[in-house]
Amino acid sequence: MKIWAHRGCSQRYPENTLLAFEKAATIQNLEGIELDIQLTKDGELVVIHDERVDRTTEGMGFVRDYKLSELKRLHIYADNHPSQSIPTIDEVFDLLETRLKSGLKLNIELKNSVYPYDGIHGMPCMEEKIVEKVHQRGLQKAVVYSTFYAKSLEKLKTLDADAELGILDSKASDCMYKIKGGCGASALHPFWREIDLTAKQLEGYPVRAWMSGHLYPEKPTGGRLDMGMLEAKGITDIILNEPEEYIS
Repeated sequence: MKIWAHRGCSQRYPENTLLAFEKAATIQNLEGIELDIQLTKDGELVVIHDERVDRTTEGMGFVRDYKLSELKRLHIYADNHPSQSIPTIDEVFDLLETRLKSGLKLNIELKNSVYPYDGIHGMPCMEEKIVEKVHQRGLQKAVVYSTFYAKSLEKLKTLDADAELGILDSKASDCMYKIKGGCGASALHPFWREIDLTAKQLEGYPVRAWMSGHLYPEKPTGGRLDMGMLEAKGITDIILNEPEEYIS
């Protein structure tokens, strides 16, 4: 089973922060790190899961209504670690580039199923921006793009025909439906409890199942998943909040 860090090591550290990514990057034999991107009001790519800043910062409102400089003034509580801020994707690349060029992978989820971030006032859309940045860094082979929005994957495929794409949905069958519909994805990214196809039906596809689970500042539960059971269902990769508990 291949293990990915969901929003970094997001059980013990604030999700989608440089601190959570730094901790994940120290884990040997980790397959990769998953994160989420959105666009600010002034067209900057930032790493945050929710469309609003309310849950993870002391601010209120939508990411798309903030300029980058305004987002950077918001704090993310990190217990006895220095307060964090919402990072840009460039800051994440700066932190992880060496690891990414030596085998670590990065699953970049485009959070565009609620607001498509098509680009306004002549600015490039989210897909154009992230593909350009990945190519500028020479990280094409290290990156997997994913989204719930099938049309976004179609757009990514036109921008980079060789890009590795994963389609997100709750049910494995809905992921497969979108793949068969021509979205361009080669991998399924379903919720780990919604594997409603057989292992034989999933054979030949990377199946990167994601978890929600407990997030910082909730305390670790001490429970562990049965990886054998998940493999028997056809799951090849698991994206979880506490990867350090599964990799020695």
